[in-house]
Amino acid sequence: QVQLVESGGGLVQAGGSLRLSCVASGRTFNNYGMGWFRQASGKEREFVAAINWGGSSTYYPDSVKGRFTISRDNAKNTVYLQMNSLKPEDTAVYYCAATLNYIEVSSTRYTYWGQGTQVTVSS
Repeated sequence: QVQLVESGGGLVQAGGSLRLSCVASGRTFNNYGMGWFRQASGKEREFVAAINWGGSSTYYPDSVKGRFTISRDNAKNTVYLQMNSLKPEDTAVYYCAATLNYIEVSSTRYTYWGQGTQVTVSS
């Protein structure tokens, strides 16, 4: 089992920045590829970012590429999502997730999920 706890969400004005953190406990953190997803009210869960076990590979959808950065610190069992130039359409609950695969973009390939943290971007 892997337990994931997100933090760092909040209310920010458009153009601002936030950094989300996700701390993992349980099994060996660096065995897992990690991802961030988001779900806006009334919408399906959407892929935001992914990083491989060692942090050497990352992947983003076009909607956040160049604005969001995923990183990890395996010594701290933590994965981060730095979000810059935030837009109102980034408003959602953000979830981190863990997969035993190298790197994944599909939510169905992730086994463990955090409880989510709310990000609200005002215009």
